[in-house]
Amino acid sequence: MEDLMQKITSLAKRRGFVFPGSEIYGGLANSWDYGPLGTELKNNIKQLWWKRFVQNRDDMVGIDASLIMNPKVWTASGHLATFSDPLVECKKCHTRFRADSIDLDAPCSKCGAKKQFTESKQFNLMLKTFLGPAEEQANVVYLRPEIAQAMFVNFKQVLDTTRRRLPFGIASQGRAFRNEITPGNFIFRTREFDLMEFEYFVEEKEWEKWFEYWQNEMKEWITKDLGIDPKKVHEKEVSKEDRAHYSKRTVDFEYDYPFGQKELYGLAYRTDFDLKNHEKNSGQNLKYRDPETGSEFLPHVIEPTFGLDRSVLAALLNAYHEEGERVVLKLPQKLAPYKAAVFPLLANKPELVKLARKIYDDLRKDTMVAWDSRGNIGKRYFAQDEIGTPRCITVDFDSLEKNDVTIRDRDTMKQERVKITDLIECLRKPL
Repeated sequence: MEDLMQKITSLAKRRGFVFPGSEIYGGLANSWDYGPLGTELKNNIKQLWWKRFVQNRDDMVGIDASLIMNPKVWTASGHLATFSDPLVECKKCHTRFRADSIDLDAPCSKCGAKKQFTESKQFNLMLKTFLGPAEEQANVVYLRPEIAQAMFVNFKQVLDTTRRRLPFGIASQGRAFRNEITPGNFIFRTREFDLMEFEYFVEEKEWEKWFEYWQNEMKEWITKDLGIDPKKVHEKEVSKEDRAHYSKRTVDFEYDYPFGQKELYGLAYRTDFDLKNHEKNSGQNLKYRDPETGSEFLPHVIEPTFGLDRSVLAALLNAYHEEGERVVLKLPQKLAPYKAAVFPLLANKPELVKLARKIYDDLRKDTMVAWDSRGNIGKRYFAQDEIGTPRCITVDFDSLEKNDVTIRDRDTMKQERVKITDLIECLRKPL
């Protein structure tokens, strides 16, 4: 299985999905940049998520919040006091590990030293920075370790401007930062990452109903939208000892990565913890007023959290197939970076190139398409299969007379003739 991880990492760099960050300067540990294809895949997932959970619902609104917030936010949320992991260090090689992720009685995985770990201590994961010209304590701020708090801090303003009634949600997408002790496994665990999540505000008496509802919705997203094999996804009830400090119930959706069964997404019942603490610490009234009864109360919260980078990794792993010498990414059509590639059969025939370019220019007004005129047609097919392009369009000499082209299906490799005027409609059809 680890071999699969190496293959995905190699393919991602070779084909322009993910590059090592700052590579020309020797890189930066656990830093990754998304290349042209990775950016398209990432954006497709974000847009699909937004369409499903925000655009297509009348009980959801979205916000886009700052990366840096008033430090009092993190005091109220409990992050400054409790957002930490247990840290141990090997006395011999000085490698640091999360104490809860290794066997402390086993030899150090780096140097083999036995029983040389230090006593465990809590390590805060918040990334500290400074505002203003002087690096003084008064100017200390933090890069947000999660995106949820902005939705709580802005709850009353969203409520006042949209006049939503319970139940309703506030959604957001954006970057978060955590000073992880042991980041690694490609883009699975990084210090800088993207999240997609929403806070769904409900009456306390209805939290169990909505928790189950969003649990099912998350399963639908994983299997139907991302196209992940349901056999590779597992639901894990998180114990009280392992839950976040704000959670009364948490279910993790775990995926069978090559390096083990690990978290993909999380679903948490945050009670009224956040609104209660922000109300107390800010002195502002954050209660919801029922328009029918006039009663005021703090809503409770169901929080589905979707890691975007983990979504990309799971999608790539799930899509990777080897069929003889052919490597193909069987990405769902709506996730594929390019929906089609356009080829002239021969790159040295101006009349074929001209028609192919016109088709390419027309199609890209409607969708993402690739142009490829390098090498022979077989090599072009091979390259497009490897990046997950669902269809390849070839312009040949018959195209000049009959105004049609050959379309090749990525998964079946079957070919058919299609009129040029019908191409856009054809590309919109599922594979």
